[in-house]
Amino acid sequence: MAEQTPHQNVTFQSAGREAHGYLAVPEDGQGPGVIVVQEWWGLTDHIRDVADRLAAEGYVALAPDLFGGRTTHDADEAGQMMSELPAEEGARLLAGATDYLLGREEVASRTVGAIGFCMGGGFVLALAAQQGEKVSAAVPFYGVGQAVPDSYEDLTAAVQGHYALQDQMYPADAAREQERQIREESGADVVFHYYDAGHAFHNDENTAGNYSREHAELAWDRAISFLRAHVK
Repeated sequence: MAEQTPHQNVTFQSAGREAHGYLAVPEDGQGPGVIVVQEWWGLTDHIRDVADRLAAEGYVALAPDLFGGRTTHDADEAGQMMSELPAEEGARLLAGATDYLLGREEVASRTVGAIGFCMGGGFVLALAAQQGEKVSAAVPFYGVGQAVPDSYEDLTAAVQGHYALQDQMYPADAAREQERQIREESGADVVFHYYDAGHAFHNDENTAGNYSREHAELAWDRAISFLRAHVK
């Protein structure tokens, strides 16, 4: 295999247009594939760091840019950018990213995993419901209700959710209802974990101040173990 660049910006075709993303590859140049879905802030340094951390765990991680290069740390602007991204368009772009990742020579798995945060939590579930057996593990972290599917009947991926009991943007009761719906409609392996924390507790750049190192590390360890068990 040719020498690989561990971390790079990439361009690929998706949904009939040119799309961009950030690709992180393990040091040995090969591993299972994982799609990383951004928060409503955009493809920020934090999301790139998540991809890098996955690469350090042995995964080939691709974080598609859903906002066309735009990022922000202002909640109102982030909400506006999210509102301008139709759920269907975002799901199509992620589908193209999935095919692109599976086609990379560095990817040593027949399926991909998908992990997403905040806005990406809903898009991870939409991607898994849309792509069927191409996605074998879906890991949503919290969510804001954006892009959450109406139906999970076509979802075959195992699902591990990470939700916050003090989340004002996506209450725990909504997450529990979502957990119930996924389990009943898909018949897939579904486990949700709930943390005594606030929204975006995993984001160590979180401007809202909800980052919790204890809960973030526990959730990350669980997510990595889950991906290892299901992405082959």
